[in-house]
Formats: sequence, structure tokens, C-alpha cells
Amino acid sequence: MKHKTATLLASASFLVLTAAAARADDYSDLLDVLRARGSLSKSEYTTLLNKHLHGTRATHHRAGQAAPIEPASSEDQAAAAQIQQNALSAAASAAAANAAMQKMEAMQQQMETSPDLVHVEPYKPGGGVSIRVGAVDLNFSGIVNGFYTYSSASNKPYAIGGGLGDNSGFDSSSVRNGLLPGAFIATASTTQDGLDVSATFGVYPGINSTAEGVLGANTAGNATALGTANGDFRKMFMTVGNAAWGTVKIGRDIGIFGSDAILNDQTLLGVGATGGNADPGNTSLGRIGYGYIYTDFLPQITYISPVFAGFQATVGAFQPMNAFDFSGYSATSSAHNTPEFEGKVTYDYKSAAFAAHIWAGFMVQPQQDIVTAAGVTLPGSKLAGAGEGGAALTFGPVGLTGYIYRGSGVGSTAKLFDALAPNGDLRDSEGGYIQGSIKVSPKLKLIASYGVSNLYQAPGEDDPFLVRRNESETAGAYYNLTQWVTLVAEYTHADSHAHGPYEISADSASAGAILFY
Repeated sequence: MKHKTATLLASASFLVLTAAAARADDYSDLLDVLRARGSLSKSEYTTLLNKHLHGTRATHHRAGQAAPIEPASSEDQAAAAQIQQNALSAAASAAAANAAMQKMEAMQQQMETSPDLVHVEPYKPGGGVSIRVGAVDLNFSGIVNGFYTYSSASNKPYAIGGGLGDNSGFDSSSVRNGLLPGAFIATASTTQDGLDVSATFGVYPGINSTAEGVLGANTAGNATALGTANGDFRKMFMTVGNAAWGTVKIGRDIGIFGSDAILNDQTLLGVGATGGNADPGNTSLGRIGYGYIYTDFLPQITYISPVFAGFQATVGAFQPMNAFDFSGYSATSSAHNTPEFEGKVTYDYKSAAFAAHIWAGFMVQPQQDIVTAAGVTLPGSKLAGAGEGGAALTFGPVGLTGYIYRGSGVGSTAKLFDALAPNGDLRDSEGGYIQGSIKVSPKLKLIASYGVSNLYQAPGEDDPFLVRRNESETAGAYYNLTQWVTLVAEYTHADSHAHGPYEISADSASAGAILFY
């Protein structure tokens, strides 16, 4: 042991000499490294450290005097050489790791600045495919869906103006889109001068042929040979902002009023109410007009605030919309001297067992130069407005969603549809829906909902065939086959009631799949 200790001490002395006047604590650090790598036993480490500390103290007392070192055997010299080699290997490993880190940092900096370097980002389910080109992120996502739908409709000798039920009197089959059409969405984003900047383009084609009409891609379908699907270019907008100041959106995108209602609706993944099944259009109705007014995709300038303790505010100025005679019993308006304004406040909370999304919103739009059913243009302006509120709550596997709205002069089904009585007065409207869900397995969810939209006549109005209420019930099963594909089976009963003693209804069943990537 005496010779081995002397040899180890000699080795340490040799390492100290080759370190070229290293500090005293460098030697202690070296011993720590050798101990951590297993090159020294606990007893060897303790012996060397004690001798080092003793020698350091002795040096302080006898400056200029060298401590004698006991000659070492060849076996001890070999052990010392091995210790030295271990130390050199440790230093080489540290140097290699440092070089690798510097190389990674250089590559990252090159990725952020080089316009020629392309990098594919890791895939995130539901987040689309992302590619980084220099400092620009490109994201591509989309939707594909298709359903077989069988519908059985009422056979009534009358129509209800503004009613959404089917009175064709015959059964029909279709292969069609659901509430969502297909989609291809491309977004380019980057950070410039401390601002997050993005541009988004989204085209939403359906699988069914569409007839030409005033509602564009949302016009009724045309199941005739040589027809073509309509390219619904509903998204094109830019955003500029950051987490500290919020974001400004300019372009065409989903509206604010009614957006949370449709985004939390179960039929968004399926069909819901068909809106006509023999000649299916670009999309079905889902629950549009059966519990909420369609939010739409509209030209806008919108500000989205940062999130404060779960709260976020959104407000925007929108292209004002025409008051449209959807029922055949309404006045119209197409003159506007101010934008339409919409806004909302949301609150989000999430814990291990509970999550909540709560919102409240509004919309207002003045109507000028109202043209009555008799063709008379009225002077002045009337203010249309509505408020809404809702909550989507999740308790473990159970979900509950509730929504209500009430307005004057905002119409029913879509914004400003049948908003004005024939004499130009504002009609009141209200509605909402309730929805419950349960996740019976990690892949399977069952959901059921009921919704209603009411349209009231203005004072003095008496149109017995004008729609009074559109209501529907939907039950569905949604199975996540893969991360991309969801299988859907739904049943929906839909009714339309007039202000007179008239009613039409339809029952439909749908089965198919929807894919998000």
C-alpha cells in the first residue's frame, strides 16, 4: 500500500507538473473527476486528497522547498500512467462535447439566418406539416371528409318561408360533405423586428357539384353530370403582433359572433341537419339555424388581446352585410355607412380533472336605406344588434356545452337573413343549444344535443307561413380510428314550425369519416 500510495502521489505530481502551474484547487477538481469516472477507489481518492492538502499546507510553511517523493516501482508507474490516460480521456470527452454543442449552436444560428437551409419540423398530431426555410415557418394542413346520408322528409303541400326542414315528400340518398367541406390551408410565419408576422390562405372545396347562385359555394347543390365542385376561398388574412401587445388580423377569416358556438358544436365533425339531401351543396347545415346564427367568414380588421389570467378579448370591424330576404317575407337593405362591429371576451381554465371555456360576445350593425316589400325606400337608420354567451365544460370523460343568443334585426340562420319585417321594422330573434358528451374509451365519444332558433314577427306583422322556429336533435358516435381519421355515425331529427299551423320535418342518418392533417 505504501508503494501504491507513493506511486499515485507521484502520478498526481506528474499531472500537476504537466498542467503548467495550475492552481491548487485544480488538483482537487482533477481528483473529483477521476473519482466520478471510477478511475480511483474511495480509499485512493481519500489518500491522494489528504496528501495534497497536507502538501499544500507544508508548501505554505516551507516556501521554495520540494517534498521528497519516494521512488516508485514499474508496476506503480504503470498505474500512474493509466490514471493519467483516464484524465486525458475525460478531458478529450469534455472537449468533444463542447465542440458538438458549439456546432449545434452554429447550425441553429445558420437555420435562423440562412435563406437556403430547409428543415422539416417534428410532426405534431393535428398541427399540420411544418417546414422551416431560413427564418420562415411554412405550415400545411387540411381536411377531407365524406358521408353517406339517408333522409326521409315530410310530404306537405306548402313551404315555410325561412324554414330549414325538408318537405320534398320522398326519401333520398347522397354521398356528400358534412358541416365542414374539404380544406387546404397554408400559413407562412416568421418574427421580424420583435413582431410575429404570418400570412394564411385557405381554400375549402366540397366533393359535391354546386349550382351558381347569390350565396356562392353555399348555394344549393347540382347533382347533374358534368358539374363541378366550388372552390370556397374563405380564408386569406395576415397577422402582426406579439405576446406582449396582442395581435392584429387583417383579411378574410371566421367571424367573432357565433364562432365559439359552431366550433364547440358536435356536428362540426359530422353532418347534422342536411339542408336538403337530394342535391347536396358544398356543406350540410349541421346546427346552423338550429341553435345559433352562422358566424361566417368575413372581411375584417380585428384585434386579439394577450391572455391575462385566462381572459382574452377580441374586437373587430367587419364588412357590413346586406339584409337578405331569405324567406320571401322580408324587407331588404344594401346601403351601409359604417362597418359591422363584433367582439367577445373568453375565459379558459384547465386542471387535471376539469376544464372550462366560457365566452360572451356581441354584434352591431346600422341598417340604412331599408327597402320594404312594397319597394319603398325608408329614410334614416335602424340599429341591429345581438348578444351571446356560452360555456363548454369538461369533467373528466364527461362534457357539457350550453349556448344562448338574443338579438334585434340580426335575423335567423345567417347574419341578417329575414332580419326585417316587410314594412322595414326590426324582427327579434333568439335561440341556443345544449350538448352533452361522454368519452366511453380513449377512442370513442358519444354526444347528443338539442337546439332551437326562434324568429319573432314585428309588431303588426301577420305572415302565417313565415318560420317561427327551427329545431333539431342530434345523436352521434365519434371513433378516432387514427390520429388523423375519425369515423362518424349520426342521427338527426329536424323540424320547422311556421307562425301559422304549419310544420315540416325530416329524419336523417349519416355514416362516414373525416380526416384532419
